[in-house]
Amino acid sequence: MLNRSLCLCLVLAASDPAQAQGPAEKIRPIPPPGVVVPEADRAALQARVEALGRRIDGLRKAPPFRALLPDVEVFAVAVDTALRYGEFFDLKEVAAARSLLEEGEKRAEALGRVEPPWNAATGPIVRGYVSKIDGSIQPYGLVVPKSYRPDSPHRFRLDVWCHGRGETLGEVSFLRQRMTSVGEFAPADAFVLHPYGRFCNANKFAGEVDLFEALDDVRSHYPIDDDRLIMRGFSMGGAAAWQFATHFPGVWAAAAPGAGFAESADFLGVFREGATPPPWYEQTLWRLYDSTGYAGNLFNVPTVAYSGEKDKQKQAADLMARALRELGGQSPLQKLANGILAPELAEDGNIDLVHVIGAGAGHNYTPEARAEINRRLDSIARKGRDPVPAEVDFTTYTLRYNTSSWVQVDGLARHWERARVNAQLCSFFDGSMSMIGNDRLGPDVSTENVTALTLTVPPGYAPFDPRKAFKAQIDGDVVLAPKAGSDRSWTARFRKVDGHWILAGPDEGGLAKRHGLQGPIDDAFYDAFLMVRPTGPALNEPVDAWSKAELALALDRWRKQFRGQARVKDDKDVTEADVADCNLVLWGDPGSNAVLAKVLDRLPVKWDKDRVEIAGATHDAKTHAPILIHPNPLNPRRYVVLNSGFTYREFDDLNNARQTPKLPDFAVVDVAVPATPRGHGKVVQAGFFDESWKPRAEEPRGPARP
Repeated sequence: MLNRSLCLCLVLAASDPAQAQGPAEKIRPIPPPGVVVPEADRAALQARVEALGRRIDGLRKAPPFRALLPDVEVFAVAVDTALRYGEFFDLKEVAAARSLLEEGEKRAEALGRVEPPWNAATGPIVRGYVSKIDGSIQPYGLVVPKSYRPDSPHRFRLDVWCHGRGETLGEVSFLRQRMTSVGEFAPADAFVLHPYGRFCNANKFAGEVDLFEALDDVRSHYPIDDDRLIMRGFSMGGAAAWQFATHFPGVWAAAAPGAGFAESADFLGVFREGATPPPWYEQTLWRLYDSTGYAGNLFNVPTVAYSGEKDKQKQAADLMARALRELGGQSPLQKLANGILAPELAEDGNIDLVHVIGAGAGHNYTPEARAEINRRLDSIARKGRDPVPAEVDFTTYTLRYNTSSWVQVDGLARHWERARVNAQLCSFFDGSMSMIGNDRLGPDVSTENVTALTLTVPPGYAPFDPRKAFKAQIDGDVVLAPKAGSDRSWTARFRKVDGHWILAGPDEGGLAKRHGLQGPIDDAFYDAFLMVRPTGPALNEPVDAWSKAELALALDRWRKQFRGQARVKDDKDVTEADVADCNLVLWGDPGSNAVLAKVLDRLPVKWDKDRVEIAGATHDAKTHAPILIHPNPLNPRRYVVLNSGFTYREFDDLNNARQTPKLPDFAVVDVAVPATPRGHGKVVQAGFFDESWKPRAEEPRGPARP
């Protein structure tokens, strides 16, 4: 079941994933060091990069050109990055860099004439966008169908293809591939989006955001049918496809994951005999990305899985099939149906995964399997996504992933425990409203571990008479609901108070975990963030030295692993606009960092020269430092983070299944124990804040051994 190969796939390790978890594994840099570029080639490329940069700066001064500038900048950035950081991995890439600069020069010239030919081009092209996270220029590939014309009267299907692992897939290599190849699948009359995914992270964290930012950019240029979006990928991209399908079930018309992994523990062999499992909080945080825990969401996503018969990564689809078979628990609609059906027709609540197997194949598609997958997906795409399904069955473990179609979860009783919503838009099979006494009932909802939710039906889809009031039924509570609008839209917010559901206002206020403000520490790096560097005298030198080293590492790792430049400012230079727009990552201590000192008394930690106190435990401040995430007291709609970038380290770069959060909402580190490629130092305390951002009274446990 475990991958022992050294092929180009989502796991490149010295041996199988289980052994890769062992302490003897050699850490190697990813991306690896590049080759030496002949000085003449380097000088010529550098001169062209600088010249193209000057042309771009000139175009930047003309507002009409700004929207298309990233389509030019991607070429300059790709070559400049490779030169600046020694990331030419093959001398053949020097010629590729010349070609990229030539394309950038042509685009700059055309843009100066207000004649961007790539806007009307078909076939494989490259485009770019400015990321909200760090302001970097990020590339993506796009296959434009031959049938496309700028004045095309209809909206087009779009398939997303997530690429496999490539430790040397720098921007130069990626752009060259995307300019010359349509890829594994290129359906007729359909666009295919190839996100870069911020390099080699299985489309997690900033790599996840990259897909949606690229998709938004495509929508801004082309007529895309949002009801015909299909998620695909293979190997590392297959893992991404499982993740996107299960975590964003309301987005896709269909999903077609190939190979990959679907969770961490089994794939890595974490619980094998003799292994030391990760700490409880790291196990708990597998629930952020493990697709097996979200498998029930495929109820609303038609899915066709693929595996080669002999591929060890068939493990992913096998585990997902098992998770779907073991869903258990019937929805209210199923229970009602079972009450009137013959026993042999009763439903068990489980789903049978369609799993296409490539006969005799290893880590690749067979022609027959490719044709069968296309046949099934083409059929689904013709019908398209149901934008307002009659029934939604949604599972989550965190408010980071809180939406499926017309159902949005706004509050949990406890994060990282399973939460589920089963919602039927109407209480009766034929779509009409049922009657109980004089109550006209609309949506029928059952929940588990949910304390607040919003139901939103877009214009034209509400099946309710706009003249008449009605009631929603939630966990047996009958709640008066607002009427539908004249455009047949409908929105209602509900929250649970003293064990019963009531109608809620638009924002109940108060400090609470909510979507995009729920932790853990890594959550700060899905959105705009600013590293705030200390300039004052530190309280204790050992902690100061540790913090400076961690800041330097965070900046270096952001560039290498997420292919951007983290924004950095001195504490004295932070503005009100920074506080309004960014998550603030505060480095140093209350003596050295003025912003940290300003907010400290409103954070759940006490920190002075002598002690660090959090969640009832006290530590020596001379050798201990807190790490945490919390709503910013200066702007509770944004985070502050103390002394941490994203939390997985160099050891985890070797295996994409290990790229999960390594710290929860808060931790205390003994800096007398040196940091390593596996951790920040010795973690002596760690835990989660509760739903009101207060330390939990008891530690949650990680998942049971699979």
